[in-house]
Amino acid sequence: MEKSVATLDKRTICSSWNYCGQRLATGLIDETVIIFDTNDPASSFFTSTFKFKVNGGSVVKVVWVPPEYGDAIACICSNGSLSIWEEVAQDSEHVQWKQCTSFGGPLDQVLDGQFGDSLSSLKLTIAYSNGLVKVYEILDSMELDNWQLQAEFQNVTDSVTKFGMASCSSASISWNLQRSETRPASFVVGFNSDTPQLNSPKVWEFDQDHQRWLPVAELAEPDDNGDRVCALAWAPNIGRPYELIAVATSNGLSIWKMASNPDHNGRLSVGKVVTFPCHDNEVIINCCNCLELGTSRLNSNTVQGFFCF
Repeated sequence: MEKSVATLDKRTICSSWNYCGQRLATGLIDETVIIFDTNDPASSFFTSTFKFKVNGGSVVKVVWVPPEYGDAIACICSNGSLSIWEEVAQDSEHVQWKQCTSFGGPLDQVLDGQFGDSLSSLKLTIAYSNGLVKVYEILDSMELDNWQLQAEFQNVTDSVTKFGMASCSSASISWNLQRSETRPASFVVGFNSDTPQLNSPKVWEFDQDHQRWLPVAELAEPDDNGDRVCALAWAPNIGRPYELIAVATSNGLSIWKMASNPDHNGRLSVGKVVTFPCHDNEVIINCCNCLELGTSRLNSNTVQGFFCF
């Protein structure tokens, strides 16, 4: 039986639960962000507790930081900016949300941004409309306003080849949420651009010894022709000896299987497990285990925790 958990403003265009599912942030078309909480631990209904303006146009995406770094969110706005907001308490009774920093803007538009929690620091990966990927980090978990640029690169497997500034309409990033001393930090990124070489999803790993990011896998087949990527989702791993990543393009949804250990060339072997045709609907992946085709029709096909709607 369906049950309502919150009543959202009719101008809401995006939403995001925090990592433990106890807080909800929504973005509105009028530059507003609304935070929802539940006052009664026994209740599953959430009510609006904070509301603030981000001053960057419509809020098209909201992302929570990992819980060990406090209550903070990143807001991506229609003007191409990404701003980070943190909940702070002036005293025991006065709590407010303040802006820590911002990235991008009309001339350097942010298409997507995702937090990654490595063993050494909190990282933020941002994909820009010119085809560049930038990785930022903070070394002090208490200073969300002090981000340092760690790396900048194009989404290509050949580090020698360079392309001119691309024109990208969207991008998607998904981090591997698993953290361990034996597994380096990694994420996957893909673009919807006029440059096919940038589009296909690439998995990037951090090389601790040389302090650099390396492309270790490409989720594409020879006949994919640089299909434009709509969305990506890296499935949580609870003990599998391999990884699962969902790739959504205008041609459909594919689930890829990727080895956890590299070969002698440092690459991770990949293979396509299954493909679901999109039936003329653009596929949008909402989260790590929920995939949406833009309709409310349930598709009975499920693969290892991915659900197709």
